[in-house]
Amino acid sequence: MNVRYNPDAHRRRSIRLRNFDYTTVGAYFVTVCTHNRVPLFGEIQGDEMWLNDAGQIVQDIWNGSPDQYSHVQLDAWVVMPNHVHGIITLVDPNDVGAGFKPAPTPPNEKRRPLSEIVRAFKTFSARRINEYRGTSGTTVWQRHYYEHVIRSETSLHDIRHYIVHNPAKWAEYNPTSQALGS
Repeated sequence: MNVRYNPDAHRRRSIRLRNFDYTTVGAYFVTVCTHNRVPLFGEIQGDEMWLNDAGQIVQDIWNGSPDQYSHVQLDAWVVMPNHVHGIITLVDPNDVGAGFKPAPTPPNEKRRPLSEIVRAFKTFSARRINEYRGTSGTTVWQRHYYEHVIRSETSLHDIRHYIVHNPAKWAEYNPTSQALGS
């Protein structure tokens, strides 16, 4: 049976906040999972994540995000065997600087929304992983990502705690998992 796509019947429900501007200064909790949740990035040993080469690529690309976007700062984050958790903070680059003078901002620099920052992370990391593995065009990441707008210091603290302790909870939530590609 061949069912044609009907956007009214088959529309995916967005988890994004309706009418929210995702270029807004603030902190966002992001989770990006691998395609089919395949553990590509290493393994948990004890309570620690041990990155393999693909995991190191993901870490390097994540760390480079502020170099690509002057309005991005990274907070707590962790690469797990089959996903990445992180807090991305969007700042006003004109308010960031040393002393009383703001740091220079390139003229005409456009603030990019969270979705573009995550898309770039997924694209660049997938491309580098596939180059490393010799698997050009292979899907690395799931289609979408999870995000949560962090609205309070308490929530920020709780999410940081969750991220930092995520490796220690791996066995509890994934009792039979084993990393591939380690």
